[in-house]
Amino acid sequence: MKAFLSALVSASFLAGAVSAQARNSKNPHPAHTQVDTLTRSDNTVSHAPSLIDPRTLYPQRVILPDQGFPGLHRNWDPPIDSGEQSYIGTGRLKGRKALITGGDSGIGRAVAIAYAREGADVTINYLPEEQPDADEVAALVEAEGVRFFAMPGDLRNETFCTSLVHRAHEAMGGLDILVSNAGYFVQHFNISTLSTAQILQTFEVNVFASFYLVRAAAPLLPPGSSIIFTSSGMARRPHGAAVDYAATKAALVSMAQTLGLQLGPQGIRVNAVAPGLTATNFLTSHGLTTENADTVAAQLPLGRIAQPAEIAPVYVMIAEGSSSQSIASAYGVNGGNLSF
Repeated sequence: MKAFLSALVSASFLAGAVSAQARNSKNPHPAHTQVDTLTRSDNTVSHAPSLIDPRTLYPQRVILPDQGFPGLHRNWDPPIDSGEQSYIGTGRLKGRKALITGGDSGIGRAVAIAYAREGADVTINYLPEEQPDADEVAALVEAEGVRFFAMPGDLRNETFCTSLVHRAHEAMGGLDILVSNAGYFVQHFNISTLSTAQILQTFEVNVFASFYLVRAAAPLLPPGSSIIFTSSGMARRPHGAAVDYAATKAALVSMAQTLGLQLGPQGIRVNAVAPGLTATNFLTSHGLTTENADTVAAQLPLGRIAQPAEIAPVYVMIAEGSSSQSIASAYGVNGGNLSF
């Protein structure tokens, strides 16, 4: 287990400073030393710190709830920070139209909130049993004055994936950001007892769905569009308990590279983000405990694992038009444990 946990924290750099404001009492963080005035996309003015100490930005200990797959965001106490009170947008994606799979919780939720606060219309996909989380995201996104669409369903189904892309395109009146973020993982230590059913489900959710989504989206995406896969540090530093999962995440890096080369001449940029261990429902779905997270945190330079709000800014950076040279690349966001 110790080696497995070490593998989970692999990638390269912590995302740049998170635009943040003071947390409420349920989600506190220390005061910062320097404050700038920012104009949000809705032209309201907020005060945000420009100098952030990443060591003390969040509590070092994360308490993991005892819940199974797929889990709910509201079960975390203290709550995960997906940017609900902390992310401040500045209009970097104004007028854009994004489809995000796994957008109800964790990193996908943080990306949905960030995109909305940067001015983008947002469609999220999720499993039907995650509806309570999706309802929360709907309220957060719509509060930003952009459009929100919820499209639940199982990404293992090829027909559904194709339909999802076309429905999102029709609902938003276009599509120019595709974030294939949903994932599945169950650790297994013995290849001789690893079931075909588990192998198939891991590949169907993590890889096949990405193929289906991109295949359907490519003819619809205009020049300037961005496709982003959520990979993992496990793509480069895997562990034996994750043979199927690590293989899928390595495949997503390869897909970002090859599709970046294929679609780049059409003005469509394709990239991957490889997060490290992040406080999401994904952790509880494969059996990690608070003590396991403590072990991982102790190995990291900052002494803590990531919050989703710290990962989302990289998705914003990749999607915005000024990142025009970001093509066929994988971005490690891992708090300093190197693999990308």
